[in-house]
Amino acid sequence: MNLYKSFFKRTIDILASGGALLVLSVPLGAITIWLHFANKGAGAFFFQERPGKDSKIFKVVKFKSMTDERDENGELLPNEKRLTKVGAFIRKTSIDELPQLWNVFKGDMSLIGPRPLLPQYLPWYTEREQTRHSVRPGITGLAQINGRNFLTWEQKLEYDAQYVENITFIADCRIIYATIKNVFASKDIDVAPKGIFLDVERRNKNENKTAN
Repeated sequence: MNLYKSFFKRTIDILASGGALLVLSVPLGAITIWLHFANKGAGAFFFQERPGKDSKIFKVVKFKSMTDERDENGELLPNEKRLTKVGAFIRKTSIDELPQLWNVFKGDMSLIGPRPLLPQYLPWYTEREQTRHSVRPGITGLAQINGRNFLTWEQKLEYDAQYVENITFIADCRIIYATIKNVFASKDIDVAPKGIFLDVERRNKNENKTAN
């Protein structure tokens, strides 16, 4: 039995996230006020439903990096036009992820694990890829230290499966160390990613196979 995976990992999550929220309470409050004005009244936080452990839906929270500006037809402007300078900065430095410490403290997430993705992707995972939902999703993970936004979907999901199969304290420490190193180096961060959605990509592949 893997005691780290079944007990100690969650204990560390509670202690680390709770401590971090206390220590960072003042700077997090300052960033919240800063974003409130930078986002032109759109708010400082972004909430979105994501599947967690056992595919249970929860609301992930992040700092909001874009305004809610719309065109003359009432449609939201493209992401790159709504992304503020402050928003680009918090994405580049990964500060936008810090509110997820609350998700970790509550038990929705873990510090380390597969990143929580969109609910619409659930029907499109292979059997091996579905194992990502056998553990709590993480703020950072194996895919994030091995390419992050520049990986293909197949590469990301393979890293997630590998992580689930090999959860150990040492492995998590290595991921934390690599994450901190990458953040300070601003490595593998695309502040305005334009990648295709997983469900769209795999639906298109299935349609192409059928057509051929």
